[in-house]
Amino acid sequence: MIKVKVSLRPIVSKVNLPTVLKTAILPGDSKETLFIATQIGEIFYIRDGVIRTFLDIRPRIIKLGASGGGYDERGLLGLAFHPEFYYNGLFYLYYSVAGTQGPGALPESFSPNPCDPRTLNLRWINRETQYDHIDTMEEWILPSNGRPQKRRTLLNLRRPFFNHNGVNSLNFSPETGKLILTTGDGGSGYDPFNLSQNDMEIAGKIIEIDVVKNTFIQNPPVVTRFNELPVPIQETLTVIAKGVRNIPGISFQKFYNQYIKYVGNVGQDLVESIFSFGQNKPIPVTRLVQAFLMNSEADQEGFINFGWRAWEGVFPTPIIRGCSANPTLDEKTIAYYDEAVKFSVRRLQPVTSYFHKDQRPDKFGGTALTGVQVYMGNRIPALTGSVVFTDLAQKEESQSPARGVLAYTRIRTDCKLNDFSVIQTDYNFGSGSAYYVSLGTNLDQTTVYLGLYGSMKVTDFNQGTVFEIIP
Repeated sequence: MIKVKVSLRPIVSKVNLPTVLKTAILPGDSKETLFIATQIGEIFYIRDGVIRTFLDIRPRIIKLGASGGGYDERGLLGLAFHPEFYYNGLFYLYYSVAGTQGPGALPESFSPNPCDPRTLNLRWINRETQYDHIDTMEEWILPSNGRPQKRRTLLNLRRPFFNHNGVNSLNFSPETGKLILTTGDGGSGYDPFNLSQNDMEIAGKIIEIDVVKNTFIQNPPVVTRFNELPVPIQETLTVIAKGVRNIPGISFQKFYNQYIKYVGNVGQDLVESIFSFGQNKPIPVTRLVQAFLMNSEADQEGFINFGWRAWEGVFPTPIIRGCSANPTLDEKTIAYYDEAVKFSVRRLQPVTSYFHKDQRPDKFGGTALTGVQVYMGNRIPALTGSVVFTDLAQKEESQSPARGVLAYTRIRTDCKLNDFSVIQTDYNFGSGSAYYVSLGTNLDQTTVYLGLYGSMKVTDFNQGTVFEIIP
């Protein structure tokens, strides 16, 4: 692939950890404005080079970083503007709710043991008390000449663990005009309760929500499963995909008269993966619930399944142990062999993957996929039509302090696995760490924005910078 070098132009610095970067046209305005959502609950916008506050919901956000030494995957994780935002002022938030901290679903960390069937068939019990926190999705409105106000709550989700809640979790589909929620598998590691493959579980899915339907239900119940939702809410939902581990949003590319969808699935121990699909058959939640009540399975022909927890991208999900005979090597055991066989054909294959260990020249060892965006601009011709992605921090021992990675791939016409190439940047980060935490674009995908943070701890404040990627 062509070697590409770009520059990073700082737009704003000394902000908190940026989870969402996207543009919208404010009501009564004439040009796009860049919005930045931070994990701790702020939403800013940039006007004439000046950063201004659009909304501050920090009091609504769960206390972050208290139990994990400052690291956290909760907070303000989703922001989406209605396609008619300019006219109706509607926008949507997805965040972890203050005051909902629970003890967690398991008393200790989880690792599957292929020799112990009990570890392969755990169940999440006592969900009303054994959970970590509650995530909520809300509709807000920016009234003319007023401040943003909450209109209604669309979903309240109880989550088993603190991690894998998705990030950049809300995006509107240009194909259907509906709101898309990308949920993670609920956390821990290895999806201990196999929520991602269970059709009734909301965790581990890509869900489409028809926000036009009038479902003003006061205080929707806090749920974990689709069949626990009131029927009017069920009727607004369809499921696009399952088998999700954790997804940093969804990106669309118009190709003739259809849209190609791109999502990245964060890996467990070996590999990070990017998937692409065009034609697909979402399943209405009412149909899934009906099949469940009849003790059958809904027709899933054409339904997207990413294969997790049985498959980690291109590999059957492994357990990694050190080799006692040779400490420089690892022993890899298939964690869920029977499940890997079951989904070997029924899963969607990635279009590109990159690895946590990769000795090839011009590659890198990755940590976690943090953004996937299509670039349709022409200012960087070598990237036009490509899929740009970011990794949190490359793992090479020589990389100290930490440095994130910007890379790109192209989709092959035969849709088979393709390689990727690192995008070189010329920015000097000095002696500080530079974790690449988010990626965003403007409305027509001709500009790409990169969010960076100087720490892995959300409790280390004001270490964020947002860049525009330029030639």
